[in-house]
Amino acid sequence: MIYGYARVSTVKQITGSSLEEQESLLKSKACEQIIVEQFTGKTTGRPKLNELVSNLQAGDTLVVTKLDRLARTVREGKELIEYLIDKDVTVIINNMGTISNKPMDKLMLSILFAFAEFERDMIIERTQAGKEIARTKAGFKDGRPKAYTEYQLENAMNLLANGNSYTEVVEKTGISKSTLIREKRKSLS
Repeated sequence: MIYGYARVSTVKQITGSSLEEQESLLKSKACEQIIVEQFTGKTTGRPKLNELVSNLQAGDTLVVTKLDRLARTVREGKELIEYLIDKDVTVIINNMGTISNKPMDKLMLSILFAFAEFERDMIIERTQAGKEIARTKAGFKDGRPKAYTEYQLENAMNLLANGNSYTEVVEKTGISKSTLIREKRKSLS
């Protein structure tokens, strides 16, 4: 059986062109089943890929659009592809072709995975440098912006203090129960 594997890093890419492009390409390669997953490249625990790999049998084919869809580190990628080849699974990387156990294929894989790992490390380095610059500017706050103002949270805490249940406060304010509980704990400590 011919399986295709498509991975995107962010939720936005699931509905965007990145995933559509991968699926279209995999369909053109006659993939009978396409597995789609959303996990960052740095995450090694990708459940759908792990399940697919464990279900692949001798004679099956795994097709991916690019090498970095499978792994981002030299070690992880090399181990995965060697495992699949040893399992007698054909591995096709669209922009490289069929991967075999030949010395030249192993060399190319090592080089390409090294570049993918380098690229990911450079992205992290640039992101960290950007954050350092942003921290020097007035008003910088690291992390996600607050969903609710202090006034909204204070109002919700007053409603709870006046005998309203969490459910009633959620209905009146639109603030989730977990946020209300977290805020209440903060006020008690």
